[in-house]
Parts: sequence; structure tokens; C-alpha cells
Amino acid sequence: MTEQSFLKRVQELQPVSMSLYVRNGSPDALWRSAASAGHLQQDIAEIRAEGERLAGQPVPELTPELFSVFARTGSRLEYERVYFERRRRLNTYVFLALLEPDNAQHLQYAEEMLMAVCSEYTWCLPAHVPGGHEAAEINRYIDLFSAETGFTVSEISLLLGERLPLELRLRIRQETEDRLFRPFLEQGPYEWETARHNWAAVCAGSIGAAALLSVEDPQVLAEILQKTESSMHCYLEGFGDDGACLEGLGYWNYGFGYFTYYSDLLRTRSRGSLDWFKVPKVQRIARFQQQCFIDGSLTANFSDSLPRVHVHMGLSHYLAGVYPGDVECPPAELRAPYPEDHCSRFAPALRNLIWKQPGTGRQDWPAASAYLPDAAWLLSRHVSAAGTFGFAAKGGHNNEPHNHNDLGQFILTGRGEVYAADLGSGEYTAGYFGAGRYEYDCNGSQGHSVPVINGRYQQAGRAFSAAVLHAATDEAADELTLDLTAAYEAEDLQSFTRTLVWHKEELPRLELIDKYRYAGVPEGWTERFITWRQPEVLSSGAVLLPGQDGGGVKVTYDPAAVELQINEHVYRDHFGQEQVWHSLDFQPVRPGSEGSYAFTFQFI
Repeated sequence: MTEQSFLKRVQELQPVSMSLYVRNGSPDALWRSAASAGHLQQDIAEIRAEGERLAGQPVPELTPELFSVFARTGSRLEYERVYFERRRRLNTYVFLALLEPDNAQHLQYAEEMLMAVCSEYTWCLPAHVPGGHEAAEINRYIDLFSAETGFTVSEISLLLGERLPLELRLRIRQETEDRLFRPFLEQGPYEWETARHNWAAVCAGSIGAAALLSVEDPQVLAEILQKTESSMHCYLEGFGDDGACLEGLGYWNYGFGYFTYYSDLLRTRSRGSLDWFKVPKVQRIARFQQQCFIDGSLTANFSDSLPRVHVHMGLSHYLAGVYPGDVECPPAELRAPYPEDHCSRFAPALRNLIWKQPGTGRQDWPAASAYLPDAAWLLSRHVSAAGTFGFAAKGGHNNEPHNHNDLGQFILTGRGEVYAADLGSGEYTAGYFGAGRYEYDCNGSQGHSVPVINGRYQQAGRAFSAAVLHAATDEAADELTLDLTAAYEAEDLQSFTRTLVWHKEELPRLELIDKYRYAGVPEGWTERFITWRQPEVLSSGAVLLPGQDGGGVKVTYDPAAVELQINEHVYRDHFGQEQVWHSLDFQPVRPGSEGSYAFTFQFI
């Protein structure tokens, strides 16, 4: 589309009004209805509970000393705890002011927080601001959270409308222009504008959404939206045709969520003439959530992901409405509680109230298997009389977004418990995203269920990759065979393949066979499997990964071929808490130039 034709489309956009959120009826009726709606009862009770928790507490201050902690120590948590608590306070009192319009105190507190946010030194997090910045230039930077904040205050200004003082509404508009729109048009291009991951969707999507809500000049709005649209193209290029989010389900929620929030506003204002949801790849990406859940709330948490995920019901129901019969509504019990988002994001919290539909929750996910060829992920959710069981395995390469060196990694779950684990995301620090990233167990292959060859781990980089030799799913079994020779920097390694066969019986079992050929004899070869369970040796050739209430997974092997050693390790999880994990390390009894090692993981 030419600039002139795009400008014409922008000039024809419908005016900004509450019709962007309320298709039928008045805004007041929307919030009166929400306050008494049965399907929103839990959400609203949690919002009210947060209001009670915050009552009487002073607004936490973002001090220069807090801002400097990251530069001095590399730790993000100190500043971010306060930053996100301020966002939680803002969100909570805005929602209470909308739900309980007769309570003047809610509106007063909301105004207080809006002024506090408008007065912040920067809307960016210290971890995202380049070092050596001058105070006078701080607002030339745009990161995820500054963009989100601009979207948030623009949305709040529209939702509360004339209930807010004119001076405050003008202040919000000025701050958003100074911190987002002007830098976006004059200071870029920013690296995230052409990113093939969540930053493009969140940053550009938030700026585009804020502009759709507040920029009145058609020429300026067209310039912002054209740049936003370009970033959205880049974001979608980060997905293969299979729709898999290589960053994991958490970042699907985040990046694709903001892509959806922006695209909904654009589609509505353009009366459907600008509609990203008509793009076939977008529909395939929308299916990723239902594919990624393998056992209740447990997911295939490859990359920087959490093993248990709750879903944004608003986003999920919206996408199911856009793609009926293709995108499934999640089980009701997977609803994300209001306080769960430690980043306190307004956009998803709002849509959990206005997009969530009554009577659409199922009791559990149905059985399903999927092979995603671009990502080289095999995902299986098996349901039998014994319960629900999950299996996931991956190929790919070691230069993926939020990359872990994890080629050949697999996950096993059963009846809501994890047996073969992926440690997921660790605590985000300066070092975590620095040169020492793969020294962290959750990122390096040492913390994944893959071999250690000659004492060395898999290496990072696009060249270190897996080749899929075979992949298949059917009712009886799912299979994946990978050539992992190129995953390691081992000159004498001639070939290394891993075959995984998931037998979907009443009590399922996984068969794993690793085969290698070597020029000479490897100095060392360790078959490593990762678990959070405390392993129990049953006999020579059998070890139990016990379930919390009995049962578990029995791992069997040939004791004439390999010897078992159980090791305990500790890592810091995404929330800064130390977590214990265990490795089952199997050493060959008589290593040779060829080897074949077989293991069975049997649920009991």
C-alpha cells in the first residue's frame, strides 16, 4: 500500500469512542453488568482484594538509588518490584473506579497514580536503558514497559473520560507524545522495530494502539501506523508457517497478546478494512496455545518459559471468537488470577474483563498430538483411564529467541506432575543475557536431558542444529528421530542420533535410543536426564522418579552397558528463588567407537 493510499485509509478511520470496547450498549451499562456477572465473579473479587491490600499504603517511590542498582550489581528485582507495584496500584484503582463509580476515593487514588506515573523519571526499566545516558535524553529510549505504559495511560484516559480532570488528560497526552510518539518518529530506528520476536509486537503494538486512541492528526497517525505495521510484519516473520512461538508460551501470551490488542483496535477503527486476522499465518499462531499445553496447566516449556501457565481468558476467548471451530477455549480452571501477573500489565487485565465470555470453559483439554515442522517440536497430550500424560521433544537450532542450548531435549509429565523436566527461565540479570548466558544451568545444555560429550556441552549458534530424520503422530504412538551430530563441537563425532517413541497406552511409556559413531573412542560420554523429583534406585537397571502421592516413572536401562550416578544441583528460578534439581548421569561401562544406549520411561 502506498503512503498516499494508507493516509486515505487513516483519514477514513471511525472516530475514537467507547465503541472500540463496547459494541452494543453504553459504557456505564458495561461496567454495571461486569460488576454483577457470574463469570467475572472471581476476577472482580481479586481486584477488590487488591484494593483492600493497597488501602492506606503510600505510593512506593522509584528513587535514583533504586534505579542505579542494576548498573552497580546487575540485579533487576529491586527496581522492578517497586515499578510493577506502582502499575498494580494504578490498574487496581482504575478498575475499581470503573466498577464502582459512586466511590469517589477509587477515582482519587487512580488520579494520584496517573500523576505519579506521568512524573516518573523514565517509563523504561534500567536494564533496558543504554549505559552512560544523559538525564536530558532519557526519554529518547523506548522499551517494552515504556511502550506498555503509554498504551495503558492512553487507554485509561479514554475509559475514564471526563471523570478525569482536563489537566490530567492533557498531561497524559503530552507525556505519551514526548516519551513515545516523538521518539518513535524522530529518534529511531530502534533495534526492536525489525525484531523477529516479542519486542516488535509489544513495543510497536503498544505505540500503535496508543496512537489509535489519542493521535488526532491523520498525517502523524499515518506515519506512526505505517512504522507499526512494518514492525508487525517483522514480528510475524519470526514464526514459521507452523505458527510455533520459539520463545515459549509465556512470550506467545505476551507478544501475540499485544499484537492482538493492537490489531483489534486497528480492525475496529478501520471497520475491517485493515485486518491482520485475515492473514493465514496469524490463524496458525492463534492455535499455538492449545498445542503447547500437554497436561492440565503444564506446558512444553522450552526456552525461557515457566512449566505451569495460566491463561488470559480474555485473549483466549477473543481468538476463539475470531477463529471459531479452530481455536479452542481453554479449561476454566486455567484462568490467570488478577494478581498473578508480576508485571501488572493493564491491557490483558482489562480484556480479561471485557473479552471473557460466559459458559465457554471446558473441564480439560482433549487428547491431541502435533508435530510443528518449522520449530521441530513434537507435542503430545494423551488422555486415558489412568489420567492425562504429556510428552514434548524438540530439535531446532541453538540461536533461537531466548535460546537455550537444548537440541534433543524432552519433557515428560503425568497426572499434573513433571518427571523429565525443563528448568525453563531463570532469574533475569545482566549476566543472564550476557556473555555468560550458557553458564546458567537452565540455559546451557548441562541443565537439559541431552548427552555430555567429552565433558563438553552443546554450543550456541545457528550452526549448532538438529536435523529431523523422522517425525510422526498417530493414535498409538508418536515418534521423533533427530540427527544431533551438529549440536556439539566434537571433531571426531561422526554421527549421533536420538530416537524417541511415545507409546500412548493406558499407562504410557517413552522409549529413548541414542546411537553414535566416533573416530576412535570418546574420552567421555554421559547420558543425562533432568528431573525435579528425588530419584530412588530400585535395583540394578531401574530407578524411580516418584510421584507426590505414589506412582511415578520407572526408568529402566541395561546395567551392563551404563552405570548410574545421581547428582543434585541448584539454580535460581525466574523469581530469584533457589530450586533443587537432579540429574541422572549414565556413564558407559565400556565406551567404544560405536555406542547405542536405550532407556525406557514407564509410568506406573
